[in-house]
Amino acid sequence: MANQEQLELIRQGVEVWNAWRKEHPETKADLSSADLRGADLSQAVFSEAFLSHDLASGINFSHANLSHAHLGKAFLDSANFSRADLSHTNLSGAFLSGAFLNYANLSHANLSHTYLNHTNLSEADLRDAHLSGAKLRSANLSYAYLNRAFLINTDLYRANFFGAYLDGVDISKAIVEQTIFGNVDLRGVKGLETVRHIGPSTVGIDTLLHSEGTIPEIFLRGAGLSDSFIEYARSLTQRPIQYYTCFISYSSKDQDFATRLYADLQSNNVRCWYAPEDMKIGDRIRQRIDESIRIYDKLLLVLSRHSVMSSWMEAEVESALEKERRHNKSVLFPIRLDDAVERTTQAWAAHISQTRHIGDFTRWKEHDAYQRGLKKLLRDLKA
Repeated sequence: MANQEQLELIRQGVEVWNAWRKEHPETKADLSSADLRGADLSQAVFSEAFLSHDLASGINFSHANLSHAHLGKAFLDSANFSRADLSHTNLSGAFLSGAFLNYANLSHANLSHTYLNHTNLSEADLRDAHLSGAKLRSANLSYAYLNRAFLINTDLYRANFFGAYLDGVDISKAIVEQTIFGNVDLRGVKGLETVRHIGPSTVGIDTLLHSEGTIPEIFLRGAGLSDSFIEYARSLTQRPIQYYTCFISYSSKDQDFATRLYADLQSNNVRCWYAPEDMKIGDRIRQRIDESIRIYDKLLLVLSRHSVMSSWMEAEVESALEKERRHNKSVLFPIRLDDAVERTTQAWAAHISQTRHIGDFTRWKEHDAYQRGLKKLLRDLKA
């Protein structure tokens, strides 16, 4: 929670706050969860880095509500805005280098000519935001929501757009070099043919597939792709992907079934992954779960008396439900090996049982019954 003394100071105005910051440069500023909606904080000094040249520290605005606030030309380097509400906020010309804006709501925000170098914007909501002329060098925009955002004349050197949502974004005359365009659909991006390539960038094979080959050749050449590769890439994308990608979530005690299902899905050209093959030793489980949910279209839940009692499957379901809410589309795809999900007292599993159609593999050891279940599953996994 916010430091109440500091909250009272900022509510007295920028001059009072700046004077206090000048007198107390080493004091950690904490305005987390503060309600500062509509506040005029233009040119306020919030950054300890500005005062003490310590780039490792910054004010804590996490979970704060700053919607419709004015923060133009404010000093916010290394600030923590994780999960803060900055919708419709004016941050034009502000200094936010090294700031943490992951999961923040920046929809309709004015970030024009803002300094966002080395900033973490992963999974931030930047829909309809204005970032024209901003500095986003080495910024992390992975899985950010940039639909209809303006990035005109923006400096995107080494920016990371892996998995970002770019439909309707205007990238006209942006500067790119060593920029990462991985696992994104570029079909709806405006101004690609006008992008200024200072050096080569990364365009993933997954991006070529998602975009179905409809990326301006001048953009691909500027990114460093040869004419022969561009032609080859187009030939690969003539036939659309037939199935959704999916991640199989199951209990290790159901390994035999998971191995069989994985092999049969792969042999039917369904791109799928599961933990034993893909989870590396030492992976942080929660981080790996979130990554899996983001990357794959469907989470294929194998429900059994073993899996419905597991905390990690509950965590996977929570992440998948959050993705469903954000994208307004179905992600969870449950199948069952027994009747445990119908009798469980686990709230998340009971919710699935009550609200979802669950594929029946209770007789998976019988060849004909298994094949019927697989046929239905393949039908439903068609994109």
